[in-house]
Formats: sequence, structure tokens, C-alpha cells
Amino acid sequence: MKRLTPIIITAAALLSALPLLAQQPKAASTGGVSPHETTSAVIDGSRVTVTYGRPFTKNPRTGESRTIWGGLVPWGKAWRTGSDEATLLVTQNPIIIGETTIPAGAYTLYTVPSESGPSKLAFSTKIGAWGVPVNEKDDLARVDMKKEALEDPVHQFTMAVAKNPSGGGVLKLMWEDTQFIVPFTVKK
Repeated sequence: MKRLTPIIITAAALLSALPLLAQQPKAASTGGVSPHETTSAVIDGSRVTVTYGRPFTKNPRTGESRTIWGGLVPWGKAWRTGSDEATLLVTQNPIIIGETTIPAGAYTLYTVPSESGPSKLAFSTKIGAWGVPVNEKDDLARVDMKKEALEDPVHQFTMAVAKNPSGGGVLKLMWEDTQFIVPFTVKK
């Protein structure tokens, strides 16, 4: 038993450190550091959770401000909706966005922003990848996002899951001077 005690203590110390290691910021592909965030809300009895990387408006190497929409995030091209690993959405129950039902489960989220037409939020069944899924065949759905101007700029990419005052929930993506909104309801 005396020989096992140091092994048990070491294992317990390592296991207790894992949550701290998981909270450390990860290096962004641009050489900077983008912290990761999880946002979650219970909407009509169902938890909806999003985990994503939070890049900054300022270039992490030079400190200079960058143009986000139409610059760092080009119009009409798939964007990972954050930084580093692909953005993950998990829903306990099916959610309905417009006419589209997203079954309960985990999905990679990515966006296709548009300067003048409707921007899209894609739900891919390919999870655990880096960045944007490369095969659109893995997309369960692409839904329209409502684009709005923000009164105050947001200097770090931010996502939110919240209750919608008109019922159901809303997923928000905010960065620079723009906000994208996707209302949803929980399927009963």
C-alpha cells in the first residue's frame, strides 16, 4: 500500500489540474492568442451551448486595427465563426430555425457572410475538426441570419445564446460594427 500512495497522489494531482489546463488560451493560427469561451442558456427547458474562439479586432502581431467584415472575414466565403478549433453547438432538444429543424446533438457552426444578400449560418455534422468543414455534403442545414449594425463596436468576437423577448431563443454573433441574429424555437 505504501508503494501505491505516491502513485495515487500523483494521479489525483494530474486529474485536478486538467480543468485548469483546459481553460488556458490556445494559440491562434495567426500567431496570437485567442481565448475560448462557452456560452449557454436554457431555452424552454432545453440547454443550448456554443463553444468558440474569440479573436480580437486588433492584429495580435502588430496591434493594428483590422477590417473584419469584407477583410479578415471575406464576403461570400465560409468562415469558421471564431478562431482556432471549429465552433461547436450542442442542443439537448431539437431546435427550429425558420422552416429548418436541427435535431438534438452536436454540430460544427460556420458562417458564410454576405455584404448585400442574406448571410448564412451552417450546421455541419462533421465535428472535432479544425476550422471550417471542407465538405458541404456534411452540412445538415444552412439558415439565413439577420444582419444589423451595432451602435457600439465590439472589439472581440462575441457569441451569445439568449431568450428571445418574442419567445424561443436567439443566437447572436457580434464583431466590429455588425451583429448577426438567428432566432429559434425549441421543438416540443
